[in-house]
Amino acid sequence: MRKWTVAAVVVAVVAAGIAAVVVFRPEDDAPTTTSAAPSATSRPVHPGVYVVKVDNAPAARPQTGLASADVVYVEPVEGGLTRFAAVYSTPPEVVGPVRSARETDLDLLARYGSPVLAYSGSAPALKSLLERSGLVRAPADDTPAAYFRDDNRAAPHNLYVRPNALPTPAAGPEQTTPTGPAPAQGRPETTWQVTYPGTRFDLAWRDGWAISADGTPLRTTEKGEITTTNVVIQHVETRAGVAIEDASGSPSPVVVTVGSGAAEVLRDGQAFEDVTWSRPTPADQTRFTAGGADLPLAPGPTWVFLVTS
Repeated sequence: MRKWTVAAVVVAVVAAGIAAVVVFRPEDDAPTTTSAAPSATSRPVHPGVYVVKVDNAPAARPQTGLASADVVYVEPVEGGLTRFAAVYSTPPEVVGPVRSARETDLDLLARYGSPVLAYSGSAPALKSLLERSGLVRAPADDTPAAYFRDDNRAAPHNLYVRPNALPTPAAGPEQTTPTGPAPAQGRPETTWQVTYPGTRFDLAWRDGWAISADGTPLRTTEKGEITTTNVVIQHVETRAGVAIEDASGSPSPVVVTVGSGAAEVLRDGQAFEDVTWSRPTPADQTRFTAGGADLPLAPGPTWVFLVTS
């Protein structure tokens, strides 16, 4: 088993879309109300996507709708905790619990064009950046009819969204990365661990990568235990952001997803190391290469963990 430990306040699942169809908060002050054809001079366009910011605190588990995501990004937030950005080409009926947007989302999600972003709220300092971004903002305050509270859970871990009640996303850029048979340079691997200051993820290969969080299988209310076809561990840097998020005044780390760095890819019960990720601009999807050639993923859902070395 390989183990990666993420230093201090950092971690997060990041990556650009992946897989065949893989398309690929003041915090939580939400209300309590229950293809265009490509041209020769433009990139191919595809149906737009929804992105939902999902809580990963222990009190938020089991989540709803995560197993239906095409891509899940694990993002670091203040206090060494993590949250999810779940990307959907065809969203389920309900997703949640929903939490706040982060500055990391601005560059991370730009590769989808103008996705609809569902979130509970955002820090005041971040609001203007969100308004100037290409994201279609759909917070709970602006679209209250799409959100509801589950009275069986304690706030703030009880806010849910019905994505089909949100604005319809516009067509976006091509959302897939290369898929195909596994290259020859992989080695057999059935377990892997990614450790953040506040959360530990254990991965086990069982005809798919089963995901556990803090020693317990990660489950969704509608589909049971979560498994994914591909796992990407993307090594990144972080920078300070504009928003102060926690009570002690600690800034929420901003994951740098534009540039290049090292990565590992898990698929088909194999580990591919010495992988390089690169993303020249926010509009580009992330490219993964090994030995100078593109490293394809297996068709299916993908979880991307952005970690600091």
